[in-house]
Amino acid sequence: MKFTRILSVLALAAVATFVTGCATSPLSPYHVTAYKPHDPSKVSVKVSLSKQNVYVMEGSRCLMAVACTVGKPDHPTPKGSFRIYSKIPNKRSGSYGFTRSGAPADASRGQSVDVGYPMPFWCEFAPAYGFHQGFVWTVPHTHGCIRLHKEAAPRFYELVRIGTPVNIANSQPEDETLGKSVQRINQANDPDPAVSVSMSPRAFEKPQGPLLIDQPQS
Repeated sequence: MKFTRILSVLALAAVATFVTGCATSPLSPYHVTAYKPHDPSKVSVKVSLSKQNVYVMEGSRCLMAVACTVGKPDHPTPKGSFRIYSKIPNKRSGSYGFTRSGAPADASRGQSVDVGYPMPFWCEFAPAYGFHQGFVWTVPHTHGCIRLHKEAAPRFYELVRIGTPVNIANSQPEDETLGKSVQRINQANDPDPAVSVSMSPRAFEKPQGPLLIDQPQS
């Protein structure tokens, strides 16, 4: 098994200005726009399990709305109200990864994991459950974590802080407004990064340019 598999409500016309990026083929560009909050203490996160969408809100103002991948039916993402309580930009798995020689390693099989598989921009909301960078599928496919595209994960990391509230439910009110303009991406067939990349600090690189921008005045 590939390790990457493990691992103000605005008018719809305005939504298109901040929800960008569509990939119809595995390596197509996917661009995400995220806006700076006016008051970081007012930021909250909503996750729609049925739509596989993440909405980062500041009151009724949407800062970022993107697709995600949630837990499989046999490893569901927990539902309820949580808070971000741990942020690690360069987190690595303790269960899956590589031996020193670069061979795959799975701790559950008694193998030594010398270098854990990268889980960049980790934001933990429940023990062993967090948001992190990874391949985004169109169907639930994680062990309960919430995976975000490499363009979205570092921006999410910048938007939340320790204590940011997170609500995870089958659906969210934003599904009927913001959700309609969240563009989908399917990375199910994307090739795994080279082992040399996954084992190096390059696995935690951020996109070029500013992660958050000022929202234009309407």
